[in-house]
Amino acid sequence: MTRALLVVDVQNDFTEGGALGVDGGGEVARRISGLLASEGDAYDVIVASRDWHDADSDNGGHFATTEPPNFTTTWPVHCVAGTPGADYHPDFATGSVDVHVFKGQGKPSYSAFEGSTDEGRTLQEVLARNEVTDVDVVGIATDYCVRASALDAIAAGLTVRVLTGFIAGVDPETSDATLKELSDAGAEVE
Repeated sequence: MTRALLVVDVQNDFTEGGALGVDGGGEVARRISGLLASEGDAYDVIVASRDWHDADSDNGGHFATTEPPNFTTTWPVHCVAGTPGADYHPDFATGSVDVHVFKGQGKPSYSAFEGSTDEGRTLQEVLARNEVTDVDVVGIATDYCVRASALDAIAAGLTVRVLTGFIAGVDPETSDATLKELSDAGAEVE
């Protein structure tokens, strides 16, 4: 068994005060750093994903530009590449992250499996190269990017655990529904 930790979108724009700030996001950043400090050696590879949107477009309709955002398929401008909003939250200690995956880049993207590294490798390729069989998923937001990433990991045939002490969601109701959905899909939710 080879285990990976997937840290999803612990970025300034998804934490308190950001363009799409989630309550508890800063605390999740601190908890993940604590997890990495105490149990980071238990992982064979640690991957962190980031939304990384283009500044000069609506990113395939992802950014609401002419109408107000509907917060389902269109969103306020967020996580624009190279801006402070796209930076990792300062309380997320990234020193032990082995691989950084960037998603979005001109199109709507929720799952870390839709992103790629600076070298152009997909998350699927990174995990396969490291012979990963098991993935623990943490990060922001439970009901969007954590959900999509965990479902794609399951679809890829990986054994998935979602560590509920290290996630934060947009809405408590949809977050609870997401955790049930992930459990029903085969993830271990703990």
